Amino acid sequence: MGYKNPVPAVDLIIEIEGQGLILIERRNPPPGWALPGGFVDYGESLEQAAVREAKEETCLDVELLGQFHTYSDPHRDPRMHCISTVFVAKASGTPKAEDDAKSVALFPKDRLPDTLAFDHRKILDDYLNSPWCQPR
Repeated sequence: MGYKNPVPAVDLIIEIEGQGLILIERRNPPPGWALPGGFVDYGESLEQAAVREAKEETCLDVELLGQFHTYSDPHRDPRMHCISTVFVAKASGTPKAEDDAKSVALFPKDRLPDTLAFDHRKILDDYLNSPWCQPR
C-alpha cells in the first residue's frame, strides 16, 4: 500500500530596494500573478530550491534573508496538496521572465495586484503586516 503525501514547494518574497516586490505572471495554470517559486527537487534543500527557482523564473541571483512562514492549507493549490515554505530574499538587477514565468514585474508594496494565484495574496498580506516588512 502506497502512501500519499503533500508535495513540498518554496515561494519567495523578493524585494529590490527602493523599487518593490517581484511577482511573476504565470505561464501555466492556474493563471495570474504569483510569487516566484516552485517544487523542491529530490536531493535538494529548501534553500537550494528557493535560490534555483528565483534564478529560473526571474534570472536574478538572490540572497535569502530567512524563512518567513510555511503554508499548508490542503486547498492552497488547486492542482494538489502542496506545502510551501516561503523565504524572504533580496536581489539587485533587472528581473527577466524565464521558465514558468510569462512576464515579471516589480510592484510597490502599496500597489500589489488584488488577485493573485494560489494563496499568495494571503502570504503577501501576512508579510506586509509582519516585522519583516517594518523599517529596520
